[in-house]
Amino acid sequence: MIQTEKEYNAIVERIEELLQNPDNIENKDAKGYVELSLLSDLVADYEERHYPVKKPSLIEVVKLRMAEMGLNQKRLSELLGVSTSRVSEYLNGKSEPTLKVAREISRKLNIDASIVLGI
Repeated sequence: MIQTEKEYNAIVERIEELLQNPDNIENKDAKGYVELSLLSDLVADYEERHYPVKKPSLIEVVKLRMAEMGLNQKRLSELLGVSTSRVSEYLNGKSEPTLKVAREISRKLNIDASIVLGI
């Protein structure tokens, strides 16, 4: 188990060295394969404890999906069947969507219901 940031940095540096040799990644019989695998697991455990990834907010996910789908607020409002000012309120965190609108966000933007409902 990695205890300090110094240990973490040293192991990350060693992983980068091991990654320079493709055999260490692809060949299970390579000398560096096992070392790379073990060190990668140690780094993953350390990062989960010290650098947890937060769940994205609904606003972040909607904005990302809008960008992916090439939607502006006007087009999103049409898609969801609400006014552009209501969409603006959702995107600025001033109000939350009703259950009906949340369902439409999930269905029309293909966003997991757990993110839409904040669970």
